Amino acid sequence: MKTRREFIKLAAAGSGALVLGFRIGLGDETGEAGPFAPNAWVRIEPDGSIVIKVGKTEMGQGVRTALPMILAEELNADFQKVKLEQASPGLLFRSLGTGGSTSMMGMWYPMRHAGAAARTMLVAAAAERWSVPPESCRSAGSVVHHPASGRQVAYGDLVADAARQPVPQEPTLKKPAEYTLLGSSIRRMDAPDMVTGQAVYGLDFRLDGMKYAVIARPPVLDSEVESFDDAATKKIPGVLKVAQVTRGVAVIADNTWAALKGRAALKVQWTDSDAAGFNSLDHMTALEKATEAPGVTIRKDGTGRAGMAGAAKRMEAVYHYPFLAHAAIEPVNSTVLVEKGKCEIWSPTQTPNTLQFVASQVLGIPAFEVKVHVLLVGGGFGRRLGFDFDYEAVEVAKEMEGTPVHLVWTREDDMRHGHFQAASAHRMLAGLDASGNLAAFEHRKASTPHNIYRAPTEEQKNDPAAVIGWAWGVYDSPYAFKSAEMTYRAVDAPMPIGPWRAVFSPSSVFARECFIDEVAVATGRDPVELRLDLLGRNDESVPETFVANGDLIERPRMRQVLETLKKNGDLDRKLPKGHALGIAGNAYHTGTYVAYAVEVSLPFNVHKVSCVVDCGLVINPHGVRQQVEGGLIWALSNMKGQTTFKGGRAVQSNYSNFPITAFGETPPEIETFIVDGGADRPNGLGEPTVCPMIPAVANGLSRLTGSRIRSLPV
Repeated sequence: MKTRREFIKLAAAGSGALVLGFRIGLGDETGEAGPFAPNAWVRIEPDGSIVIKVGKTEMGQGVRTALPMILAEELNADFQKVKLEQASPGLLFRSLGTGGSTSMMGMWYPMRHAGAAARTMLVAAAAERWSVPPESCRSAGSVVHHPASGRQVAYGDLVADAARQPVPQEPTLKKPAEYTLLGSSIRRMDAPDMVTGQAVYGLDFRLDGMKYAVIARPPVLDSEVESFDDAATKKIPGVLKVAQVTRGVAVIADNTWAALKGRAALKVQWTDSDAAGFNSLDHMTALEKATEAPGVTIRKDGTGRAGMAGAAKRMEAVYHYPFLAHAAIEPVNSTVLVEKGKCEIWSPTQTPNTLQFVASQVLGIPAFEVKVHVLLVGGGFGRRLGFDFDYEAVEVAKEMEGTPVHLVWTREDDMRHGHFQAASAHRMLAGLDASGNLAAFEHRKASTPHNIYRAPTEEQKNDPAAVIGWAWGVYDSPYAFKSAEMTYRAVDAPMPIGPWRAVFSPSSVFARECFIDEVAVATGRDPVELRLDLLGRNDESVPETFVANGDLIERPRMRQVLETLKKNGDLDRKLPKGHALGIAGNAYHTGTYVAYAVEVSLPFNVHKVSCVVDCGLVINPHGVRQQVEGGLIWALSNMKGQTTFKGGRAVQSNYSNFPITAFGETPPEIETFIVDGGADRPNGLGEPTVCPMIPAVANGLSRLTGSRIRSLPV
């Protein structure tokens, strides 16, 4: 199993290997000037337009604006002339997966190198034309200038000459002080199409002659098709075919309505399942019991749990986090055409390269015969890192060879049959010395690791090197304790557990940050001041940095975030009667630091959110604020709902019993303060904004009620 750190390294290396060394298109056979394409990421047309390939999936995070900004900065391009093209998997693009908040991190150097290489070649072409040294030329706004003579030439007029220049393998990159585009607030390039309804998401996609399919799915986990009777289904007008596939029975029709009616008429006999007795209430009891004794140790500070023996006072609390579905606005879907030994797929996927490989395996054809088009995603949150829906679509399209098929999951399908965020229990223990200082700390987590593709072995469950990757927010706590021990215990569950926004961190940070707040109340400490002290503000013996499972945690950056929150968040303001502030923070292991102050009232109202974020070098401040706002609203939704299981099946099926944050419940005031912690590259942001929001709200509500919120939903 790959650790988060290994995944980031692979993503960066896979992208970087593709950047230089490709020259694409030098003109046609008539000698007409063609586009200048020095590498896979950028193409400049003779009319001066600049086409930038985007190698990540757009899910609302703004990647189709931020990544072009990076390349355009090094290219010294006129950003108004930039156009976008979505990259598809193939020889030039072998690492297009989008997940783990790694898009900016993984593509930072590849996009810079691609832009700098193109700039170098354009400047060299102009210098050769003018018979002057390249060093005497400058470029800006898609124009090369020769200051000494006043001459200038547009990029579009240089494409033919530039295409004959050698591709530099190590082009000179700009220094941060030279940036003119990065750090500017740029509006989303694709926003106009989105708000006017012209953007094409997966559910919008249409092809001539396309048919529609839905699948009857097992009502109980791990059940399979034993037999089925499709006589009534075939009588439904518009139904074309009924076929058994791996995960159920597909009904294919002229339209979605006919397919759904056909599915409703279908009679399926399902096999018995050992999971039929599973229910989430008993599972939570098992999780809590698993924390009664320490699990596998994944971090030990000082003397570990032995430090608790000398405590003058002990505190203990158990926190619970439920199963959760992704509940994206757009249910998963995929369109596939299988024809003459080839396959073409149009999918809102986060993992196009994997999809290409999987389709080739299903069909028994070479991967290069599978073409994948990445469509806009109407909410990903890790759900579309799974390829189960695409796998099904390929199976169905194989049954309808020569005819494109659009497979649709209903919202009920998506919420009951997707993969889930694991439920977890956290036993928190603290030891206070005679002066009331936090001297010993213990965090025991129990949950189910990812099992969607391959369940972990018993050996892995007891291997510290393996289990540490399932306990984000536990082992990488930024706080320094004189003695501390963090442990993890894996507990099996039959439902598929898979990628989810911020993955294992939200539940861990919820428990940790709420318990730190409990300690603050018990000791009469200000919650910000306590955290600053735990970060070594006044203790030179506390290391400024430490490495947790390969992830660098920089305490000065976390302190700066909290100090900025204290300074700019107006935390000492007089609050209306019945209002309270909740505080929480987190150091996320992509190198991003976030802290929230949230003003709340009962029963569950959020009035104002102050957020401070250090996400490294900022590409687009406007995009950073969008990410903060989207992340915290999504976190609020996950405080309201849960997925429960009874009789081996998910109970919740739609927004009627899985509530999400509505427009009227969105905090009316959200302020974001971006701080510079000195990082020389952008860090992840899609996931880090989620983790501290839930405990900040819970801490505020707990202070109002006088009773601790230790379980979700609220």
